[in-house]
Amino acid sequence: MNPKELRDLTIEELKEKHREYKKELYNLRFQHAIGQLSNTARIAEVKRTIARILTIMREKETGRDRSSVLN
Repeated sequence: MNPKELRDLTIEELKEKHREYKKELYNLRFQHAIGQLSNTARIAEVKRTIARILTIMREKETGRDRSSVLN
């Protein structure tokens, strides 16, 4: 997901996305460990997305929502 899409979500929706991506990361790491993962770059993509989600959640919680600045 791109940052614009993530900024449009509520905190609860961001928490749900965070859970989904953490689960996906776990599954990707498991697949990688047993040699079944063909696209290893996906691990880095998921990690980056998780970091974006956490950053946007923190911004919303502290009142530093940048969505109004970016528009």
